Amino acid sequence: MDKLGKKQKVFADIIWEHQPIGSRALTEICEKKLGWKRTTTYTMLKGLCEKGIFENQNGTVVALMSKEDFGATQGKELVAENFGGSLPKFLAAFTRRNKLSDKDIAELQKLINEHKEG
Repeated sequence: MDKLGKKQKVFADIIWEHQPIGSRALTEICEKKLGWKRTTTYTMLKGLCEKGIFENQNGTVVALMSKEDFGATQGKELVAENFGGSLPKFLAAFTRRNKLSDKDIAELQKLINEHKEG
């Protein structure tokens, strides 16, 4: 799945925050928050619907993918593209420049324990 540009991300966050939302209400929010014309909002919405993230169901915009699921998909693609699909290689690269707090380590250990194979 393609990455979202900066404007697409802001727009997607608005939809995730308000969905399900009528397309007219969405255009009003985008006009207020982003200064967009109605046509700009509809063009952006069409693009995100084509990516399979949202759907316009008879004038009501709904998410087909949660923000968390979209983030997980993007993270998986990042690891696949840049680290040969190896999560340990990604974490090694990440921790070279970023120290992990005790809280981070505890959360990672909890995730490891919850998702450990047999």
